[in-house]
Amino acid sequence: MNENPLGHESISKLLKGFAIPSITATLVNSLYNIVDQIFIGQGIGYLGNAATNVSYPLSTICLAISLLIGIGSASRFSICLGKKEPERAARIAGNGIFFMAVAGILYLIVGEAFLTPLLTVFGATGEVLPFARQYAGITLIGMPFLILTNGMSNLIRADGKPKYSMVCIVAGAILNTILDPVFLFLLDWGIAGAALATILGQFLSFFLAMRYLWRFQSIRLTKESFRMDLKDSLQTFYMGTSSSINQVAITIVQIVLNNSLTHYGAQSVYGKEIPLAACGIVMKTNAILLSIIVGISQGVQPIIGFNFGAGNYNRVKQAYLLAIKWNFAVSLVGFILFQFFPRPIISMFGSGDPLYFAFAIQFMRTFLFMALVNGVQLLSSNFFTAVGKAIKGLLLSLTRQVFFLIPLILLLPLQFGIWGVLLAGPIADFIAFVASILAVRREFKRLDAQSS
Repeated sequence: MNENPLGHESISKLLKGFAIPSITATLVNSLYNIVDQIFIGQGIGYLGNAATNVSYPLSTICLAISLLIGIGSASRFSICLGKKEPERAARIAGNGIFFMAVAGILYLIVGEAFLTPLLTVFGATGEVLPFARQYAGITLIGMPFLILTNGMSNLIRADGKPKYSMVCIVAGAILNTILDPVFLFLLDWGIAGAALATILGQFLSFFLAMRYLWRFQSIRLTKESFRMDLKDSLQTFYMGTSSSINQVAITIVQIVLNNSLTHYGAQSVYGKEIPLAACGIVMKTNAILLSIIVGISQGVQPIIGFNFGAGNYNRVKQAYLLAIKWNFAVSLVGFILFQFFPRPIISMFGSGDPLYFAFAIQFMRTFLFMALVNGVQLLSSNFFTAVGKAIKGLLLSLTRQVFFLIPLILLLPLQFGIWGVLLAGPIADFIAFVASILAVRREFKRLDAQSS
């Protein structure tokens, strides 16, 4: 068997080869969520945008499940390949795929059973709830497909096929983008049409991902690989905890944010619905920037994991630092757009009265003020996961969302009203950035000591 290029190829070339397809996949995936928002905003109005916003936590919970199993499996898979243990890697992959399927079915059942109370908790108002129930009730059907696709894409990338991983995600996103205007405008199916377009795109991605089960190049999956192994699964969950809990924290933040905005919005000239709709647009716009950073993180994970398993600690550090440089370059572009061109961005999502635009523009500029450094925390927490230190990755992933952002969202409005909600974002981002730099710097010193 030829030597794995992850162990000797230049870090720059490897990161381009792994990260660019991953960035493409995550970016297109994020863009089709934006396209949904644009078409719904143009076809239904800001109540439709608010409905997709309060439904969004269902998708982030779904992503948290897929990351728990997918990132956990892929991280262990990469380390095993670095240690030249392909049979163990096959067991990890098969066991992970089995649990992805089980988790997807259970999530669909629970989500449909408790849909209305969940949407109410997520911040749906009386006017928004009918749209949200219709949209979320349909999109939940696609969640099992989404969990398997996202989980498999991590394994496919770890197997050295980042381009095929990209194709799986991109194909579904393209189909959704094509079907959205057809179902919304040509067939006049309303918000239900947008939801149907979403699940059809997810099914196509799922079909392509499942085809790879017979195409793994580093391992060979057999029936025995798919047997449930609770001990093995717990190790996988441990490795995926950091990425998963980060998504759960994002969901909690979204819920707290939605409810805070409606509460303090009702006490302001903006009312309840304007802040809720503006929040959905700003958060999904920021998701485009974050999707690129996630793509960089996913692309660098196999490089870090393999070289850590092989004991090549200098290459581990080089890969992380190069990923950080890429992050800063991308985040600078995002910062410029958010600060200097907010109105053109917001206008893409439909029309609204002057109060709507005034609040949405201020929301984008204030809440995303520290976008330049926001990705460092995400890359750093995933770095710890890739080197097998999931607890450190977990703690770091919680710094922004749980330790800082949620308390600030709850406390600052007591003094500053609805503007306190907006100020919570940049303050939490800066504190998380400092904590990430200190944690990684300490870990680098440990790697240096092990190398000497």
